[in-house]
Amino acid sequence: MIELDRVTFRYKDRENPAIDEISLRIEDGSFVGVVGAGGAGKSTFLYLLNGVVPHHYDGDFYGRAIVEGMDTAVSSLTDISRVVGCVFADIDAQMVSSAVEDELLFALVNFGFPKQEADSRISSALEDLGMADLRHRSLDSLSGGQKQKVAIAAILALSPKVLLLDDPTGELDPAGSVRIYALLRELNRSKGATVIVVDNKLDLLSGYADRLLVMQQGRIVQDGPVRRVLGDAPALAAAGLEVPPVSALYDRLRTHGLYAGEMPLTLDEAERMVREAMAC
Repeated sequence: MIELDRVTFRYKDRENPAIDEISLRIEDGSFVGVVGAGGAGKSTFLYLLNGVVPHHYDGDFYGRAIVEGMDTAVSSLTDISRVVGCVFADIDAQMVSSAVEDELLFALVNFGFPKQEADSRISSALEDLGMADLRHRSLDSLSGGQKQKVAIAAILALSPKVLLLDDPTGELDPAGSVRIYALLRELNRSKGATVIVVDNKLDLLSGYADRLLVMQQGRIVQDGPVRRVLGDAPALAAAGLEVPPVSALYDRLRTHGLYAGEMPLTLDEAERMVREAMAC
């Protein structure tokens, strides 16, 4: 379980807090999407959960962040990293090796996995991402999207209980993006991993997450099931987000009394909404 209790964090020499009085609870096995305009505090929110804040960033920290029973402000980053895996937007800054296989092997060796098991985990992670043929490639020879997949594979090989991802599909094409999210959903459902993803691709995110957090100026201004949050188009717009077309249409049809059902999340549901509205 993850629990934040009135957490505030202000970076050194910044006037306004990046995280402002956030309190919430995330149950084990949740799939949570975090969205918001630039500067809303989304990345800092993830830093709270893996201990990077306050361990690596100077500033004023208040409150408590508890992840899997550990207070991230006092627990060591090594202990936290045993249960929390992170993939952040700056992929090159995360790379520690020069070859794909070595990149995946690095953390596995540090955590004491025997060679045979480490080899099996590397093979499985690369196959899951459709990258088995890149195992012996140099990282410098890869595209940005391929590097992004390597960073994700390196974390997946560790099978963390909590998986944090910041814009995990930023360098990927639509097909690659869907593959990443499908894999995250499989880890979430079959292995019970808690998945928390920062990604403003609401159309994509809404097909996989079960809960959305909308951030604005360091605060969580919307928190709830995906249908409910996406169904409030004015609130999304007020938070500086691009409102998905289906959300805008849903809001318009409801406003004019043409539809009384729930917010559609799939193409079939959207089609039924339109047919119902046309029948009025």
